[in-house]
Parts: sequence; structure tokens; C-alpha cells
Amino acid sequence: MSTADPSTPPSPKSNRRGLLIAIAAVIVLVLAGGGFYGYRAYSASQTTGNLNTPSPLGDIALGPADARVTIIEYASMTCPHCAVFTKETFPKLKAAYVDTGKVRYIFREFPLDQLALLGAQLARCIAKGDGPKYFGAIDVLFATQDEWANNKPIEPLKRLTKQLGMNDGEFEACANNETIGKGIIATRDYAYDKLKVNATPSFFVNGQLLQGEASLEDFAKIIDPILNGSGAGAPAAKK
Repeated sequence: MSTADPSTPPSPKSNRRGLLIAIAAVIVLVLAGGGFYGYRAYSASQTTGNLNTPSPLGDIALGPADARVTIIEYASMTCPHCAVFTKETFPKLKAAYVDTGKVRYIFREFPLDQLALLGAQLARCIAKGDGPKYFGAIDVLFATQDEWANNKPIEPLKRLTKQLGMNDGEFEACANNETIGKGIIATRDYAYDKLKVNATPSFFVNGQLLQGEASLEDFAKIIDPILNGSGAGAPAAKK
């Protein structure tokens, strides 16, 4: 694993050659078995942050703001477990709870490497703050993770994002957008430092933590008692 300081955001380049060099550096780390960010081991301690603190870029959510339950997911676009959850469990969870107005679902970026950061930036640029577009973009990126999360990511990513309405110029502008990149890094750093998120995917269900490829049944065990008035969940986080 890389020993790079996890709080240091990458420096976006100003042209296509710079972008390709940055991605090439990521490829070297991936092939070497490392990651873009290093992680410090925490001793057991209480969470010091507030789940109500949104991303500096603004939270993007599905479901009503006044839902009795809020789920916040922290995920990395290159995380295989996140991809499995998104493909297999999230559609069931969305149909049962989000689409019925019972749950508000917030996705927050927690990039584990430079390529995950690029994927997260592209999803932000495609969505332009629109919830359904954002979740649609991350669904596509997770569904095609095997195509682009490898040693030649640029052309597959360009092809996929073009299908989502992004041309080559917009792709490069987004990849080099320092404001979006730093905002995503700040989201991850706050979760890591203040909320003690140290694995992806991680979910907070009205403040209760679930980690890993949680099933619909795992969520239901927490959500249903809250909806029935018998759960001990923390107050729901709002956007």
C-alpha cells in the first residue's frame, strides 16, 4: 500500500498529456499492488464528526428530505464490493424503501485511488446536481467497472461517459477540475478522520453503521423497527 498522505489531493493537469501521465502513474501503483492513498491505523475511539455535515460539493440524494430513515453510503468507484452491492442489492433497496418514500438515500464519495477519484468526478460532472442522473451515472460506472478500472481506463471511460452525454472536451475539463477533485477528497477525509470510515462500502442507517456487501435483509433489520416506531436509530441525517 502506498504511504502517500491521504489528506493530499492529487494535482489535476491542464491538458490531455498531463491527464494521461496522471493516469499512467495510477496504473503503475495498481499493477504494483498499491493504492493512491495510504491509511493510518486508528486506535479505538468514538466518532467525532457529524453525519449531517454534507459534502463540500453538496450531497446528492434520492428520496424525500423528510423521510424517517436516511441511509448514507460511502463508496469508492473502483471497489469491487461496492460494485456488487450497487448491481445486486441497491435496486431491491431502492424499490422497497426509496421509491416508496420511506428512505432518503445519500451517496458520498470515498475514493481509494486516483482512478476512483476520476470516476467520481465524472459522475458529478454528468449529473450537475441532479439526483437521478448522478445515481444513473454511478450505476453505469459500477456495472462496467471491469471495463475501465484497469491499466487502460481512458478510452473505456470516454466511451461510457459519451453514452451519458459527455463529449471529449467535457471529459478532459471535468478530469482537470480542481474544485470538484478537492471537494471529493475533502468528503473522504472528513469521513475517515471524523466518522472513522475505514472500509468501502460503509453505510450509516440513521446513524447505525453497516459495512461490506450488506443484504436487503441486513438493512430491513434496522429500517423496519424505525418505521414501526420501535427502533433505536439515531435521528436521520438531512441534506
